Parts: sequence; structure tokens; C-alpha cells
Amino acid sequence: MTATVPTIDSPAALADSLRKVDYLADDRIAQVAFLADRLGKPILVEGPAGVGKTELAKSLARMWGRRLIRLQCYEGLDESKALYEWNYKKQLLRIQADHDKEWDELEDDIFSDEFLLARPLLEAIRSETPVVLLIDEIDRVEIETEALLLEVLSDFQVSIPELGTISASTRPFVVLTSNNTRELSEALKRRCLFLHISYPDPEREQQILLTRVPELPENLARQIARIVRSIRQMDLKKAPSVSESIDWARTLIALAVEHLDTEVVTDTLHVLLKYQSDIEKATAELTRR
Repeated sequence: MTATVPTIDSPAALADSLRKVDYLADDRIAQVAFLADRLGKPILVEGPAGVGKTELAKSLARMWGRRLIRLQCYEGLDESKALYEWNYKKQLLRIQADHDKEWDELEDDIFSDEFLLARPLLEAIRSETPVVLLIDEIDRVEIETEALLLEVLSDFQVSIPELGTISASTRPFVVLTSNNTRELSEALKRRCLFLHISYPDPEREQQILLTRVPELPENLARQIARIVRSIRQMDLKKAPSVSESIDWARTLIALAVEHLDTEVVTDTLHVLLKYQSDIEKATAELTRR
């Protein structure tokens, strides 16, 4: 990926560079990202789903012109999917083809780089050019799995018994995201700078909408931000995220809506809300006003 790397000498300069790739960073986001780059530390980004945690990593990669390597976490994630595994089928074929060789000679052959399948963590460590490593939704994995990350986040290296220790030739910029569905270990937190991203205030959300949906009229963006804020204050199963407010804005543009009234809002609430009980509750609240 070829790009002109911006000069980042302050949090304000970083915020300005992110703005050029359509990510509006507030002062805290810009400061933490700047310090993470300068100190060589990962960022642990917590907050509700859909507020821009994953998008921050993607935008930093675009800003620097770096490749983004993503490890999507899930329950049951293990070493073979996060770090590496051996290509057993290829090893078996080599053993069958070289059955006349002594085992010591064969072992050195089949446990070589040729038979190693790099997964996201090892891929980031081995990259010859700097990358952005996104470890997405770390709170979805079991606490035992976090131990897999500690060596990577502490020393930016991976230990492979058959090959030894592989250290990073270039240090990746690491972003971990969490929806805070469970408490993360103290050991993991110590290795990271902490950043909490919450729902934006209406003014900032309006600016995000205008940035991500350029054809959106300013007056409509203001109305969307105000109504979304009021809906988030309701007692819902899942409040609308920023990404869902962006989808709503695009929906309204597609429907040629120029002004929001109660009928338009209630007719399109399914874009903002994902539970029927939330739609019914919001509809009742909005029609009473």
C-alpha cells in the first residue's frame, strides 16, 4: 500500500489527519492514539457497540497507509486460529513422499517455515512493513485465551516450540476493542493505554453524519442527531449506535425525506432499532410527544 505518511507531531495533528480519512476524533481519542504511537503501546478501546471503536483502527491504517490485520475474537478462539498452526495435510504428504528418510531429518523438514500457517497475530509480527493489528471484541474470548496475547503485547514476539522465538521486525500498532461484556484481566489492561468511546453528543454526531453522508442536508443531520439522542435516553434493550444513525441518514436520503416528523420517524425506526419491543416502546414514546 503506497501513501504519503502524514507528519504526526501532536494529538491535534493526528486528529486532523484522521479527519482527512473521514474519522472525527475528539480530543481524548486523538491524545490516546498519539501517545500509543509515541510510547509503542497498544490501545484498549471500550464502549458500546457501534460507536466507532473498530472504525478507529481502520481509519488509523488508512491514515498511515498501512495494512490492517484483523483478529475477530469469538468464544472458543484458540491458538491455532489466533497465532499459528501447522499444515498437517502438507506435512503428511511430505512424510509419505520421503518415507525412506530418517525421522530426525524428516522432522527438521516438516517443522519448517514452509509448513507453517500464520494466523493474524503471527502475521502481524512477521510483517516486514508496519501494520495496524486490530484485535476486535476481545471480551468475547475466555479469560484463558487472553494469555495468548500477553507475549505479543508485552514483547511483540511469538514462541513456536519447533522454530524458537519469532520477534517483530517492525512493531505493529495494536488496537484492542471491547464491548465490555465481561471484565478483562489486569495483566492485559496493564499492557495497554485505555480509551473509552461513548455515544457522541448531538453536535458531534451531527458532524459525523455530515462527514459520512456528504449529501445529507445540515438541517436534516441536526434533526437526526437530536432524535437519536432522545431515543438513546429511553429504556431500551439496545440503544441505536452511531453506525445505525448513519444507516438511518442514508435511508432518509434514499427515501427523499427532507424533514422529520413523527410519521416518518416511526415508519423508519426499524433501521435504528433491532428489537421489536424497542420499536414499540420508542413509537409509543414519540407519538405521545
